[in-house]
Amino acid sequence: MLAKPYGETEIVRKRSGRARQPKAAEPAPEEISIRQLGRNAGLQDGFDEGYLRGRMDVLTSRPAPVFPLRQIHVLYITSGKEYPYAPVDDGIHETLRLLASNVTVANPSQSVAQLAAEIRPDLVLALDGWNLPLEQVDEIRSMGIRTALWLTDDPYYTDVTSGLVMHYDYIFTLELNCVDFYRQNGCANVHYLPFAAYTGYYRPLRDRAANRRNLSFVGSAFWNRVDFFRPILNELMDRGLYINGFWWERLFEPGAYPGRVEMDKWMGPQETAEVYSSSKIAINLHRAFNDVSVNNNAAMIEALSPNPRTFEIAASGTLQIVDARSDIARFYTPGVEIETFSSQEELLGKIDFYLNHEKERREIVLRALDRTLKEHTYTHRLNELLTVIFG
Repeated sequence: MLAKPYGETEIVRKRSGRARQPKAAEPAPEEISIRQLGRNAGLQDGFDEGYLRGRMDVLTSRPAPVFPLRQIHVLYITSGKEYPYAPVDDGIHETLRLLASNVTVANPSQSVAQLAAEIRPDLVLALDGWNLPLEQVDEIRSMGIRTALWLTDDPYYTDVTSGLVMHYDYIFTLELNCVDFYRQNGCANVHYLPFAAYTGYYRPLRDRAANRRNLSFVGSAFWNRVDFFRPILNELMDRGLYINGFWWERLFEPGAYPGRVEMDKWMGPQETAEVYSSSKIAINLHRAFNDVSVNNNAAMIEALSPNPRTFEIAASGTLQIVDARSDIARFYTPGVEIETFSSQEELLGKIDFYLNHEKERREIVLRALDRTLKEHTYTHRLNELLTVIFG
């Protein structure tokens, strides 16, 4: 047999357009089934995410409740602290501008009494009050100008705040159990006013989250949180937990769970809201009222009321599972707008349920967001504060 001339094979290939390829093996039926299941799951996930984002967008696009614009001048004294207080200060004075015809903002390092004497406001409202000299407050009151203090950290620092409250006309506290405590200390006008969500910061993402999470926890590693998480840490990590906050070296060895634990960083409110909104579930575990290492609560006043994070998570558009406190049901109905837990086993069980029941998870998210926008924004709270003072 004569050998083929050099290049003949190449000529044949060119004429045919391409070389004949070996016939690919047909995929096994079970492989087709797995691919189809994956495709269907991806389509369903995309539909669920888009449907949820769309419905949340409808809720957040509704006209906000209308509150009266009072013809008053409010002098707002900021906390004078950085994170996490600075965003709260921003939210309060921006909201006040919607409720009062004139708002002046000062910080406690200024001579606020002199400023009050010059501008003669109808109300001087201070947040936290730790950095505002009490003699300045007394001088303002001596001018006949009303003063109010909104306390941010009750009951954890009542050893300090109990020395502040007698210098103000009105006291507002975010802890229900502190109302009687301050009244028993001689304050006549003490009112329960929990914090809320400032929707200028805390709101759902409109688009699909870039870095989606199953589970998130944002907060400092107080010892009660460390002790609670330690026995179930592996189970939580297996379910996709991410943690952001300070002091987590109390629980994690350096380098443990790379990319899943971000330590020693204050996240701004927008970044925090993005973390919440990109998470299917956000865990909220309150700090302990009897932690002697960080608290100044010698009276051991038990905390009953929800922390500000309760409202911020709900406003960001994610399912919240929070440790049970007796006052939470005043704001969100458990099992309808929020989920609660009283043990590690209950927390894990509810996480597993909602990670596998998207429709149920979604409906709680939407109901929580709806109620937050209707009842639990800074506008609602500050309107209530001004109503108490001015009628």
